[in-house]
Amino acid sequence: MAGIDWLKVYLRDARAIIAANGGAQHILAAGRQPDVIIGDMDSLPAEEQNQMRISGVQIINHPVDKDETDLELALNYAFENYDADILVMGALGGRLDQTLANILLLADAKFSGRRIEIREAHQRAWLVEKSTRIQANIGDLVSLIPIGGDVHVAGTSGLKWPLQDERLIFGGSRGISNVLTNEVAEITLKSGRLICVLSDGQRIDE
Repeated sequence: MAGIDWLKVYLRDARAIIAANGGAQHILAAGRQPDVIIGDMDSLPAEEQNQMRISGVQIINHPVDKDETDLELALNYAFENYDADILVMGALGGRLDQTLANILLLADAKFSGRRIEIREAHQRAWLVEKSTRIQANIGDLVSLIPIGGDVHVAGTSGLKWPLQDERLIFGGSRGISNVLTNEVAEITLKSGRLICVLSDGQRIDE
């Protein structure tokens, strides 16, 4: 799926669209209008902000000098105002520090109890605390990355290199680039937490 076509697919069925700062421009380019724009507005020109307001978009301004990223502010708003799962798009790429911070937000304790998933054209990432079930294509890549400490994996199924009653060390790379051998895979943990990254095995290198 080239360009922003992948974004159009995810936005099509969204219950609500919350833009973090300049992310509003990508949403508009995909043919949708955000319901809310939140952030310090340092990358959204004042003229565009005024046009959004006229169109009925709620704009929530925060100072540039703040303790949260614009994405964290957007997640806070979504968590407080909606009870549905949350999809985060456009959180990868660009600055490395921002990308790392965006991924680590998945593990923030204040967001516990709600599935938050980062999605891009050919990649998805989410937090696993107990177990997860993956439905994808045979040959897709699955990476299991411990976060905050070692992870004790009770078992996996549907993966080329199974893990049974084994530990993944925090900071190690053993869990990278496993491969789906079935359209459904399952991962169960005994302890610890990890970030699961699913990548399209046919398209990820494009």
